Amino acid sequence: MSDAFTYGLHEIGRDIWAWLQPDGQWGYSNAGLITNGDHSLLVDTLYDLNLTTRMLTDMRDATPAARQIDMLVNSHADGDHTYGNQLVKGARIIASAATANEFFADRPERLREVLAKADMLGEGAQYIAAYMGGGRFDFDDVVTTPPTETYEREALLKVGDKDVRLYNVGPAHTAGDTLIHSVHDKVVYTGDILFNDGHPAIWAGSIDGWMAACDLILSLDVDIVVPGHGRLTDKNGVRTFKAYLEMLRREARLRFEAGMTVEEAAADIVFEPPFDSWILPERIVGSINFLYRQWGSPHAEPDFLKMFDMIARYANRRAECLSGRHSATCGHAH
Repeated sequence: MSDAFTYGLHEIGRDIWAWLQPDGQWGYSNAGLITNGDHSLLVDTLYDLNLTTRMLTDMRDATPAARQIDMLVNSHADGDHTYGNQLVKGARIIASAATANEFFADRPERLREVLAKADMLGEGAQYIAAYMGGGRFDFDDVVTTPPTETYEREALLKVGDKDVRLYNVGPAHTAGDTLIHSVHDKVVYTGDILFNDGHPAIWAGSIDGWMAACDLILSLDVDIVVPGHGRLTDKNGVRTFKAYLEMLRREARLRFEAGMTVEEAAADIVFEPPFDSWILPERIVGSINFLYRQWGSPHAEPDFLKMFDMIARYANRRAECLSGRHSATCGHAH
């Protein structure tokens, strides 16, 4: 397995590929392709039609089997894994039933509205626009294209002679997250069950379910793990990510019981190695907010954009601290 984290198509075995998008931040997700003979299975599409078109073009150049995708498996319903679905014409689109139920919750129309009105909607919307606006993604022509087939907990697909097993491990990151295990290749695509070298986006699902999903990955006979965001890894990367989830829940609970608000708790947590080098540390605000909501805290924020206001304040404060401004009040943000 190559350690290179470069943009584009990476062959990770015989007739199996990962599509990587450094550095794995907001919207820049990974995908995959499994083939055997003339048969093909695509794992996820990307955040807009331009990105998905480029990916499909490179896949078709790499193997004739990708010229007509037979099956598309969506790991979950988030737009950065599904907004290109309309381009995979004629394919069976497969997802867990729980994912299918969430498919219209993350509509591109709402995202376009937030980007268009960011200056009026507040600092959270402006934060979203900073990462997703400015021409980085184009949502104008995206048409929500849901699964054509669903399964409940487990399913077996055949890609030519290859067995591909699907495991619905939700609720975890979302209500219904699918692991895609190419058995012969010893490869698993995790969707957003795994963020590698980046703080995860946690505001739905279940932390307990997420850790159980990590345990399932660790039980599989796999050598290569393709995360939803970040560089390729192996089981050690899964162990590290599970340790992060354990740390998050433990540290958030201590501050919840001490009566801290969400923002106070986030500012008070010190990231130890390796988590101190992970990208998007401000996401911990959303993660703590999710846990506080589960624990019945009156400090939890139910409104999505207001939650992003808190995320933006953390990010801005951290940036000021790292630049040396307002150091007297930075506390643990250093």
